[in-house]
Amino acid sequence: MTRTTPTPKPAATTSNALLAPWGRDVWTVAAPLRMLGLHLGTRMTVIRLPGGGLLLHSPVPISPELRREVDALGAVIHLVAPNMYHHLHIGPWAEAYPNAILHAPAGLAKKRPDLRVDAALGSTPHADWQGALVPLAVDGSMLVETVFVHPASQTLITSDIAENFATSDDFFTRMYLKLGGVHGKVGWSRLLRFVYRDHRAARRSIDAILEHDFERLILAHGAPIDHAAKDAIKSTFAFL
Repeated sequence: MTRTTPTPKPAATTSNALLAPWGRDVWTVAAPLRMLGLHLGTRMTVIRLPGGGLLLHSPVPISPELRREVDALGAVIHLVAPNMYHHLHIGPWAEAYPNAILHAPAGLAKKRPDLRVDAALGSTPHADWQGALVPLAVDGSMLVETVFVHPASQTLITSDIAENFATSDDFFTRMYLKLGGVHGKVGWSRLLRFVYRDHRAARRSIDAILEHDFERLILAHGAPIDHAAKDAIKSTFAFL
């Protein structure tokens, strides 16, 4: 389908801006999130595609201020729920941008019948993403996540490939991190390793990801990583 995309406007640059520049044509915004009583936070990534349109990865709650900043970057033409769990806030964005294509794991339509899922997410890139984003499905996991390599910024864009918390002010979250072996370091909690049901399939997927050229990592829970991300991924999945 041919799209005509308006010329992007300059992004907001005030100190109060919600969107933080990450690299060439990439921005992030963090938001609070409590799940099962834990203070985990979450993060959306905004990617400007070659035609000037935007892809929103793992949307956070929409607000008038955030929407204004997003609109200043370009037209939203793709919305991505990257796995079976990062979909909580995508509905209002889909309502705000009814012409955007909503990509999600094939099974999410059954889990969220209220969502209009337009395209099943997987390792085949949409035509608009060619040359800008490389989607890679992670097999063997209950998460059913697809991650993205963004070559221009040497970044792996993910939601739940790992967590990265130095610590937490919340006692129960801090205990969760310590019990999971991820307090103060990048990793995937040993309390959650059960989601990788097929280690052999998951290992193949992780090895395929590691074949790509990236140095940085955006994740949903904890701080993004701006160097040595490939080593962090190798260490995280040593258990497979």
